[in-house]
Amino acid sequence: MDDWLIDDETLSLERKSILPGAGFFTPDSVEEEVKEQEAAETLADAGVVVVADPDADGLACVALVREAFGEGALLPTGPHELGETLERVAAYAEPTATIIVCDLCPDSQGDLAALDDLTEHVAAVHWYDHHQWESNLGDIVDDAGVERAVGDSDEVCTADVVLAELDHDFPEQFAELAAVTRDHDLWIREDQRSDDLADLSYWVEPEEYIAAITENGPDLTPETHDFLAEKRIEKEALIEKAVERAELREVGEWTVGVTYGRCSQNEVAEALREQGADAAVIVKPAGSASIRGTETFERAHEVARQVNGGGHPRAAGCKPDIYEDMLDYAHHWTTRGAVAKQAIVDAFRRLPEETDEGVDTER
Repeated sequence: MDDWLIDDETLSLERKSILPGAGFFTPDSVEEEVKEQEAAETLADAGVVVVADPDADGLACVALVREAFGEGALLPTGPHELGETLERVAAYAEPTATIIVCDLCPDSQGDLAALDDLTEHVAAVHWYDHHQWESNLGDIVDDAGVERAVGDSDEVCTADVVLAELDHDFPEQFAELAAVTRDHDLWIREDQRSDDLADLSYWVEPEEYIAAITENGPDLTPETHDFLAEKRIEKEALIEKAVERAELREVGEWTVGVTYGRCSQNEVAEALREQGADAAVIVKPAGSASIRGTETFERAHEVARQVNGGGHPRAAGCKPDIYEDMLDYAHHWTTRGAVAKQAIVDAFRRLPEETDEGVDTER
């Protein structure tokens, strides 16, 4: 396949909104081989290793760990890569290493298959998070001897948890960093700097982001603000495309905004909320989806768990298990995610009814 076919620089905005990025077209076998090699190199001689989601919250945790320990090799890990990453850490980490998992929640027991091997192999494992955990998965982690601390997902981000749990006298800038990170991660949006941090963590490499926040806390340099302003021109255009193709569906007692596109999901969800949506579903070209709630819908994580995902009451992610070959993906792109949308909307319909005593009846 010619490189230009998947080159973002040559795609029109409309096509870029519909198709996944170039990384999607790299075979898993090739990507896994690269990640295996990178993990082995990263873990060699590392005394402290941080396994973290490479978003603003996860990377803030890395900055905090490095401040407290004086080191911290990073293994960036998405929610759907957790099991594979723990296997690599168990295989390559030094026996004297301390492993710290941040801002990641297991979706199933399969994600924790390597945990016993890991805890037997290394000196210590700590796990800091703020997502909604299933109790049986938490028990598995606790029983393996992991020191686990999970904050209230309605009140704190994982950076808050790490800040509180690590025995270190942090400079004030790190407390401020955690507060601003929380402002975006919990979608409070009272501090303009939180959007800046979220965007920067998405657009630059993890080490560049960590260096910026370690040096300046949440206050970015004028040069960085210029960079963000330029990148946001396209960002806003992609948001507009996703909002334009959205539709509102009545699902039980809720109005659910459903759309498709390569875009910043939080801003799209906010636009749909303003149109009257209680919840928003943003299906991505790569097959995953974001589910966002509001004050009238705080069960996004329950929806996500039904379609291979998880998260928070108002913010969750998933990837429906509906893609068997490239024809399914071709259908996904040409129909703007029709099958994935339906799978997630059906998950809304299957939510049990809530009563004063709790959840006890099926819809």
